[in-house]
Amino acid sequence: MIAFGTYDAARHPRVAVLIAGLRAHGIKVTELNRPLGLSTAERVRMLQQPWRLPVLAGRLLRRWAGLVADGVRQRRAEGAPGAVLVGYLGHFDVLLARLLYPRSVVVLDHLVFAGDTGADRGAAGLRVRLLAGLDRLAVSCADVVVTDTEEHRRMLPDPDRGVTVLVGAADAWRVAPSRAEPVAELPAVPPSGPLLGPPEAAGLSVVFFGLYTPLQGAPVIAEAVRDAVAAGASLRVTMVGSGQELPRAREILARTPGVTWRDWVEPDELPGLVAGHDVCLGIFSDTPKGVRVVPNKVYQGLAAGCVVITSDTPPQRRAVGENVELVPVADPGALADRLVTLCDPAALATAQVRAARGRGRIRPQAVTEPLAAELRRRDVR
Repeated sequence: MIAFGTYDAARHPRVAVLIAGLRAHGIKVTELNRPLGLSTAERVRMLQQPWRLPVLAGRLLRRWAGLVADGVRQRRAEGAPGAVLVGYLGHFDVLLARLLYPRSVVVLDHLVFAGDTGADRGAAGLRVRLLAGLDRLAVSCADVVVTDTEEHRRMLPDPDRGVTVLVGAADAWRVAPSRAEPVAELPAVPPSGPLLGPPEAAGLSVVFFGLYTPLQGAPVIAEAVRDAVAAGASLRVTMVGSGQELPRAREILARTPGVTWRDWVEPDELPGLVAGHDVCLGIFSDTPKGVRVVPNKVYQGLAAGCVVITSDTPPQRRAVGENVELVPVADPGALADRLVTLCDPAALATAQVRAARGRGRIRPQAVTEPLAAELRRRDVR
């Protein structure tokens, strides 16, 4: 099997989880990868602004030329692969994969629906219809379409070709044992520095990281933090990232003490930063997309040993409901109350035990079992 495309596993770790999980199941995976070097936001912006498309097309064609050459060498050395996994954000790459490997099982990791994402970020009308058409074209080229939730699988034109694989978290996020595990197993505390978690001090340490898109509900988080502090909670909050709703969040928290803002943290440094906090925040909006997804940060926060608070939606309840703290969607009062509760050491310790029990369920081998089973059914080894 080959993992194919212009994916960037450092920026978008989903494909790394799939590859690691399939390898753990005994499936040989060879990577043919030429990263495009664009973030999700940049790709969506190009699709929303047609005058930017020549830049995307030129870069994509250069990467594709390299992939074709890599594919020729791989085929000469090993023959045609039994299956081709097209990595996340592979709406265009799957077209090339289908042309290069007409007799292989093409697996598309369709974590993001372009039309859905465009609508969530403010696109409308013709743009959304074009993006939705791109979704339909991409999934039509695949034999197996991997989605992250049942809600997304049911959005496919042919849901029977879909396989639901939880996003999970790469083992790189397991930077420290869960706080619920024996203290003797904890590693030595690293020296303090600008990218470590907050220094040890009184109060509950909380982290949020993301692109501040509407589905994440950053204003809900900001209102909850403001109200929890006003109610007497001792919080140390780190807010990481930038995007559409960042100005509103900063405005809400302008007079709230204990909040640190970071515009960017390198992907390989982010697990250590998150692991330095007691609580990791998920998503809280009631947008259509917000109630259909389980975001990366929920799995990553669990893997890093944090207590995770996120919204009580059907996919999140199914995936991690027993191991996270669920609050009603778009309800800053409920989130504020949960933060206040977790300031109590006994309540925090109980939540940490629940979180620790879920860490094994989100490892790559565990989450990729449905895909591995489908590949075995198709005699891909």
